[in-house]
Amino acid sequence: MSAHDARVRPLPGTSWQRSSRSVGMNNCVETARCADGALAVRDSKNPALPLLRFSPAAWTGFVSGLTAPPR
Repeated sequence: MSAHDARVRPLPGTSWQRSSRSVGMNNCVETARCADGALAVRDSKNPALPLLRFSPAAWTGFVSGLTAPPR
């Protein structure tokens, strides 16, 4: 693994956090912090798939967009 790969993976020892909207049927996403400050997101049904990465600002914008009233 290159130094770049290590920065984009979740921090060692970091536990994945399951979505608070999860209903216990394993149909949710999980998040973990990366060494570079980004947030890694994975599918809880298949954690071996590639991760999605969001900068802190992008994640905040994404979540804000989910809770904002429709235009």
